[in-house]
Amino acid sequence: MFRLDEKTAVVTGGGSGIGKAVAQVFAAQGAFVHIVDLSVANATACLHELQQNGGKGMAHTCDVSDQQQVNVLFAKIGKLDILVNNAGIAHVGNVENTGEADFDRVFNVNVKGVYNCLHAAVPLMKQNGGGAILNLSSIAAVTGIADRFAYSMSKGAVHAMSLSVARDYIKDHIRSNTISPARVHTPFVDGFITKNYPGREAEMFDKLSKSQPIGRMGTVDEVAKLILYLCSDEAAFITGNDYSIDGGFIKLNN
Repeated sequence: MFRLDEKTAVVTGGGSGIGKAVAQVFAAQGAFVHIVDLSVANATACLHELQQNGGKGMAHTCDVSDQQQVNVLFAKIGKLDILVNNAGIAHVGNVENTGEADFDRVFNVNVKGVYNCLHAAVPLMKQNGGGAILNLSSIAAVTGIADRFAYSMSKGAVHAMSLSVARDYIKDHIRSNTISPARVHTPFVDGFITKNYPGREAEMFDKLSKSQPIGRMGTVDEVAKLILYLCSDEAAFITGNDYSIDGGFIKLNN
């Protein structure tokens, strides 16, 4: 089950964290994986690790917020069966202390970056007779989280874009879904805590872990396996949906 033999996948933000875990599990299931990351070092390291485990792929450096870069990359890739829009950035702030530059930066990566990849990928999938798209949203898209104004905005937009693509291209056999993780333990989270809560790292890690009713953060492997299912042929009847992977955050936090 869940084999991806002879399928070509693109994973943005694929050099670390959730994206890296997705690239690895896709390769293990037989896909040829294009690892796309702003960091050439991260993308290359992920590819090397993937190849050591018998996987196949290529590493690419690309700024997903730059449409020209994205168009050139996807034209080079050509055939495409699966797109995972994982690249994204975070921001701490409410509407009053979120500056225009910060708002634009979050929008350009998290919203325009997803749009750029969808814009480039959908024509390739149409030519290929269909495909599967998985966009990374967040619990922040559907529930209020303090001091995440710009980030929540961006993930709400991702959710809406994913629904539009699911509706517009259902007859082209293109499926589009989102997942909405709560806190997942990644190097990104560790860096985020260090940057925003200096001297309080252990306290904040514990607090963020316990904000999930299950009592811990998720793991990148848990998220990657859900993404694998939704992008596999076993999920062929699923489109236009969002799946929370949140340790009970949305339904059990009262």
